[in-house]
Amino acid sequence: MVALRNGYIIDFISGQEVKATPEEIEAVQVFAKQLVEDYGYPKDHIQTKPQFRVKVRPSDTRKEYPVDIAVFSNNKKQEDDVYIIVECKKKSRKDGLSQLKDYLRFSKAYLGVWFNGDERFFLRKIEKNGRIEFEEIPNIPKYGQRVEDIGKFRRKDLKPTHNLKAVFKAIRNHLAANTVGATRDEVLAQQLINLIFCKIYDEKFTKPNDIVTFRAGVDEEPKKVKKRILDLFNKVKRKYKEVLDDNDTITLDEKSVAYVVGELQNYCLIDAERDVIADAFETFIGHALKGGQGQFFTPRNVVKMMVGILDPDEEDLIIDPACGSGGFLIEALRHVWRKLDAEGEKYHWSKTSLQEEKMKYALYNIKGLDKDYFLAKVAKAYMALIGDGKSGIFCEDSLENPKNWGNKTRQEIKFEEFSVLLTNPPFGSKIPVRGEEKLKQFELGHKWKLNKKTGEWEKGKLKNKEAPQILFIERCLQLLKDGGRMAIVLPDGIYGNESLAYIRNWLLKQGRIIAIIDVPIETFMPNTSTKTTILIFQKLSEDKIPEDYPIFMAVAETCGHDRRGKATKDDDVKQVVEEFKKWAKEKNNYQNKKQFFKVKLSEIADYDLWSPRFLYPYYLRPIQNIERRYPIYKIGELFDIKKGIEVGSNNYINYIFKRDDDVPFIRTSDLVNYTLNKTTELFVAKDIYGLYKRKLNLTPGDLLFTKDGKIGYIALVGNNIKFIPASGISILKIKREVIKEIKKKYNVTIDTKYIFSILMVKEIGLFQSLRRTVIASTIPHISINRLKDVEIPIITDQSEINKLIQLVNKLVKLDEEKFEIINELKDKARESLNLK
Repeated sequence: MVALRNGYIIDFISGQEVKATPEEIEAVQVFAKQLVEDYGYPKDHIQTKPQFRVKVRPSDTRKEYPVDIAVFSNNKKQEDDVYIIVECKKKSRKDGLSQLKDYLRFSKAYLGVWFNGDERFFLRKIEKNGRIEFEEIPNIPKYGQRVEDIGKFRRKDLKPTHNLKAVFKAIRNHLAANTVGATRDEVLAQQLINLIFCKIYDEKFTKPNDIVTFRAGVDEEPKKVKKRILDLFNKVKRKYKEVLDDNDTITLDEKSVAYVVGELQNYCLIDAERDVIADAFETFIGHALKGGQGQFFTPRNVVKMMVGILDPDEEDLIIDPACGSGGFLIEALRHVWRKLDAEGEKYHWSKTSLQEEKMKYALYNIKGLDKDYFLAKVAKAYMALIGDGKSGIFCEDSLENPKNWGNKTRQEIKFEEFSVLLTNPPFGSKIPVRGEEKLKQFELGHKWKLNKKTGEWEKGKLKNKEAPQILFIERCLQLLKDGGRMAIVLPDGIYGNESLAYIRNWLLKQGRIIAIIDVPIETFMPNTSTKTTILIFQKLSEDKIPEDYPIFMAVAETCGHDRRGKATKDDDVKQVVEEFKKWAKEKNNYQNKKQFFKVKLSEIADYDLWSPRFLYPYYLRPIQNIERRYPIYKIGELFDIKKGIEVGSNNYINYIFKRDDDVPFIRTSDLVNYTLNKTTELFVAKDIYGLYKRKLNLTPGDLLFTKDGKIGYIALVGNNIKFIPASGISILKIKREVIKEIKKKYNVTIDTKYIFSILMVKEIGLFQSLRRTVIASTIPHISINRLKDVEIPIITDQSEINKLIQLVNKLVKLDEEKFEIINELKDKARESLNLK
């Protein structure tokens, strides 16, 4: 297999390499995939590369205009058979449509699509009295349909889609630009949700061979479409009057309603692979609704993974105390329903009996809380539509004292009652929980202090405030009965921050850890960069908690999308459930794999670091192999360590305004290629340097090590010690007495340069650092205490040590010469330009 060239991607249709331009990635490839997966067109009816070409003007003999995507009526792809032309270039709407119309005029195609990755527009070409005219249509026909069939779908013709985000994005941008009377995303989102409810209701209550009500025909007046949808929405409200109010209505103008219906009518939303409600919120509302209160909707693959691990059945009572739009609850309900389907088939239940069992479960066994009124209302309606019953969703603050909840909530939701809990609580220091009445409910609402004599954590005074995710941990356990299991998304800091050690200690007294799943930082991107890890935990009374036990660990390196939210092929998250089931079945006989492995509680508890990466075999095995062959010293044994200085941004001097006696301020980004970049962008005044010079006590041969951000980057301090390292950099000063001890014990002489060379090996320096790194919100950090535990092998062959030191000396010399040349070159250039 030939490696893909850098900056290229594989075209979905032709399989050829194409340049990875924004237009190609965000528009051409997206719509090409939709043509095949959503509209059903065979790949051999579509041409992308080489591009189909049309004339620039009628008189031209050459066809010079390349078309992004051409769809033909057969696989011969001849000029007379071109059917649809898709224009995907990144242009303004006006220019793009104008170009699309030219393509249609000068070709045999009579349907056109304009798509820029954000918006879609559909055109039909009509020839009247020798003139060519264009009219907007709601959509293009599926493969095998006529244009006249658009909007005339039987229920069984609807197909589930893999991802509606692109469609919602197009809807959002169209409505924002064209809707009369409503332009705010929050309002548009509410309107779209109402239309989605109409769609789901229609799918649910339309027989397979009947024409759906949720449709917009190609020649149908928008006024008629809106009337039909309003009638449908009234049915929804009558059916679910417990969750939808009389004043709920669809206020979008006629054209906008027809547009949305046209975009959604092809799809079956009930069977969609993703949570359509969450997708709609992600697209429409962004930070406006969810980010401000720490609410970020959980990706569907993560939801499925968490539900799959807990594996609820018809006996389980399930709750999500931060349910948002109901994603966890919907997936849990479907999971149990699939089990009921299997039971029904096994015991030959009648359809009526099976449906009764499903509805009973939805009505009595699924509960949720959310303090956001609109989200709670949406979750209620969503659950009612899917479950066909009264919803167990309540608009309440989960962290409020239950005595302040409404009567109905208190009746339905009680402590120590639930057997399964799934949640992704809001988190963030910017949205703290305050108030004595709230905080005093929680042990974790108090300050905790480690008694150094007893080694026990002791609860102290009540705090003034606390981050919600910490209190949610305790509230979740309060809701669970003995033996109940929970799956909870938590920020990485919970698993390793030294200041939060009391939480981990407290948790170990509440039950047992079943599994910890590390998911990549891209998981919640592009909405937030907060790094999260998932905890699977079982509540147990103290007498039932084992002293030591196995734990399933997973490190998912990929999550099915990139940092911008674009779908990718690789998705480790999907594999977690299958591996967990193997582990649960085999336990002690389970064989570790690269990303899935077992550990003992004592292995993480004794070191007080629960992050799966701490014992990740890929990071751990190299140093374990080295330990067998060489004597080992820890960095804390070899060095005295202190951190750099933060002088305050008010003392920064930009290099543009640098004076000759200003001193470089070295940040973590200035440790580049194992050298120190003293041509940095920031400097400080000489007198500021004088304040910290003695405290820093830098000497040639000291080792610099990044502990924040880019973890594990290193550099040696050379003869020029006039600089200030930032607080994200640790300064390592060699302990001469330990060097003497090594000389005496192993008859070898080492120094900082030797250790520097060893830390350059990624399996030693980088891997050991990453094992001990905790991501506090979005910034990776390794504490000085954990940096001290990084192990350095001592080679006991002096000739090998000398070779390494000689190479380091060469590197240092080259580095110093480089900066001398740089400064000389700058001075000479200024002199040549007669600049003083």
